[in-house]
Amino acid sequence: MNSPRLPWFKIAPKAYQAMVGVNAAIAGHTLGQRLYEIVQTRVSQLNGCAYCLDMHVRDLRKAGVPWQHINSIATWREVGFYDARERAALNWAESITRLVEHHGDRDADFAQLQAVFSDAEIVDLTVLVAQINAWNRLGVGMHLPVADKPID
Repeated sequence: MNSPRLPWFKIAPKAYQAMVGVNAAIAGHTLGQRLYEIVQTRVSQLNGCAYCLDMHVRDLRKAGVPWQHINSIATWREVGFYDARERAALNWAESITRLVEHHGDRDADFAQLQAVFSDAEIVDLTVLVAQINAWNRLGVGMHLPVADKPID
């Protein structure tokens, strides 16, 4: 287990508050809490952020999402647990998180979004993905610790 590197939120409180402000701005989204947390969980998996992954899995459990659905987020393409909106959102989240791996055209991914989301929801989703990517980079970079405590 890694020790925390720096208390960045104390060293840079204005930056921390700005990030909290972005979270507050997107808190009124119309995406639905399950989708919101599934996306954050998947992006945190992709980025290897243990702290954020633990937090969002806990939030999914609090929202009543079954363990099988949570455990299958990494394999969402292979299971039928996710509806069209969740699948489009997960695909988009992966596409814009893995920028280096997906330098190609994202028009097909975007068209999949447009089939099931409004323009405002697409923007909310994209800001959500950008925001969790930023939190993940801070979590990984600063070695935010994960408490060893039961989830259920």
